[in-house]
Amino acid sequence: MDSTRDEKADKFSCQNSSNSLSKNKKIVTSKSPVETNNKLKKNWIRLNVGGRIFMTSRLTLGRDPDSFLFRLCQEDSELKTDVDESGAYMIDRDPDYFSPVLNYLRHGKLILNNDLNYEGVLEEAEFYNLACLVELIKHRMTEINSKKTQHHAKNVYRVLQWSEEELAQMVSNISDGWKFEQLINLGSSYKYNLEDRAEFLCVVSKECHTSANDNNESADRGKVLQQRASRI
Repeated sequence: MDSTRDEKADKFSCQNSSNSLSKNKKIVTSKSPVETNNKLKKNWIRLNVGGRIFMTSRLTLGRDPDSFLFRLCQEDSELKTDVDESGAYMIDRDPDYFSPVLNYLRHGKLILNNDLNYEGVLEEAEFYNLACLVELIKHRMTEINSKKTQHHAKNVYRVLQWSEEELAQMVSNISDGWKFEQLINLGSSYKYNLEDRAEFLCVVSKECHTSANDNNESADRGKVLQQRASRI
């Protein structure tokens, strides 16, 4: 009799413990392939730019909230853009020049291949309304033009012969970018009213920003004259 009661008690306790375990146990369910695929579609964007397919993330296109690309990738976008058979947004622009634009949004650096120029990328940046990229390109173009100007800057030399009386007037009137390089006293060359009159060679130079070949020849002739005058 006692043994029967013990068996029933053990059986009851086992049932209670199994019920409590089933209540505390968390049910884990895996996402279906369809749900996973839909999530990927939301995070990744396909672009058909001039017939070339580009794959990028929604986060990348959203780096500039004022840009055309940011507005394009919004789920409730007001832009009416056609899509191709694969669902890629169709954009009628040059794919070669779109590539550096997209890479700039990815890592924040502007890198161009040798066959591309800044003017072409600037056109794309302005079309997509990427203000920061437009400013960066214009800054790069200004630097390049400045280096070209410095590279082509040439010094033009002139050697002038003046008398002692004329020299003072010439010094006071010199302007328009000309500056003195050297003054050589030639000594007395003639007499006026029994007084010796000295003659001077004055070498002046001016920086010229044109790249014509004549400027090179003028600079070379000026240097030769300056060297000859220094020997007198």
